Amino acid sequence: MTATQQPVTYITAAHPQGADPVADSKKPALKIPPVTSLFPMLSEGELLDLAESIKAEGQHEDIVLDADGVLLDGRNRLAACEIAGVEPRFTTYTGSDPTVLIFSKNIFRRHLSKGQRAMITVMARSFSGHSLRRVAKTHGLSRSRLSAANVVLTYSRELAEQVRIGALSLDNAYNTVSERKARAAALQKQYDHLREHAPDLAEQVTESEITLADATATLNERLETERLRQYVITADTVRLADGDTTPPLAELVERGDITWPEAHQRAEEFAVHRRDTIQRSRQALHLIAENWGVVQDLSARPNTAYAQEITNGLSPAARALVARLITSS
Repeated sequence: MTATQQPVTYITAAHPQGADPVADSKKPALKIPPVTSLFPMLSEGELLDLAESIKAEGQHEDIVLDADGVLLDGRNRLAACEIAGVEPRFTTYTGSDPTVLIFSKNIFRRHLSKGQRAMITVMARSFSGHSLRRVAKTHGLSRSRLSAANVVLTYSRELAEQVRIGALSLDNAYNTVSERKARAAALQKQYDHLREHAPDLAEQVTESEITLADATATLNERLETERLRQYVITADTVRLADGDTTPPLAELVERGDITWPEAHQRAEEFAVHRRDTIQRSRQALHLIAENWGVVQDLSARPNTAYAQEITNGLSPAARALVARLITSS
């Protein structure tokens, strides 16, 4: 068999037929530890290249098994040897921490991206129990990438798996998870707001009788109606205090003569008219105050030719006002 022939698989317990980019073999299966299975196999093209290299130059590095024959390192070399038709060469690990060996042999493989390394490392924490700080220091990995990988793994194992096998970048997976978290937080906030202001609607959402969007729209309508009602009632109170004897706007709504939006519009018009009237009255009184000396002067000489000449040029209403002011002063 040449290195360019269709490859056959040396099946392992964690990678049955179809799990890696090679096919079946009649060889007995080798078990692999869970940590080893986290590292994805080479692509079919890369595996064929490795097989061709082994066929031409031989196997440069031994495949590592533990004392029980569990494959710790060298799945790609084992598969490449099978493709090349070369008898694989093995060695037995005699150390005390096979996880350290597996990581040291695999974490910086050239076919793994930085995102894959971070994700595999975070996934492997379940076997070691180490903190992200210790993992980052031990393997020389970016803590920010490890943190991002941890977020993705926590909120979406599906996306984490895509990062692990190289089908999705860590940055894209993290952005997707962040968007999902933001949407979930917004929905939760929306639901909490609903529970606070409209428990009946929240209950209907819980029972799937209406959607959260429809319930929120209904609540918004209620709150808007209440806002209009309060505004109208406040305007009615001011009108009553001003001496207005017309029926209150709120009463007209309750009788069905007008709607709350219509009452609100009338209340706004009243408020604008009242504000403008007050402003004009203030301006007029300021003018009177500024010219009060004229009134006092006329009051001192009411029947003189001087006073007569001033009042002759006024309108009847103004002359009547002058007469009252002179008398009162």
